[in-house]
Amino acid sequence: MDRLEREIRRAAKRVGLPAASELVRIWPQVVGETIAANAWPARMNRKRVLQVNTSSATWAFELKHLAPQILSKLEQALAGECPSELHFVPGPVPARGPEGDPSPVVNEPVTTARERAQGEKLAAAIADDELRALVARAAAASLAQNSRKSTP
Repeated sequence: MDRLEREIRRAAKRVGLPAASELVRIWPQVVGETIAANAWPARMNRKRVLQVNTSSATWAFELKHLAPQILSKLEQALAGECPSELHFVPGPVPARGPEGDPSPVVNEPVTTARERAQGEKLAAAIADDELRALVARAAAASLAQNSRKSTP
């Protein structure tokens, strides 16, 4: 299972997850609280184009015009791990928690105890507790989603 952990970390690095997690951490400071409440980084593709979900089409339109300034600030803050381009689209934006921290919008499928146990078994050999829990939860969600698809 060490091999699985190495592969997951390698895949995460290949698609920019370490940089993406830093980007999410600094996003509110870079864009300001008002924009962060209405626009949130969603995913980065292999060409390093960052999709930013916005609370409305109006926000997407307005932020498109601010993209060069936002990219410039991101370049300064991320030092080389910056997206090449920003793409704003209406989509789920995390709600702000009581301390202003974003609480992510989650659309996980409902999992059964059996699916959760299978997910935990698949991730059991991963040494890092946080990574193991995330992989187990993702595996259980995948199993749940696949079982619902195959049910007529």
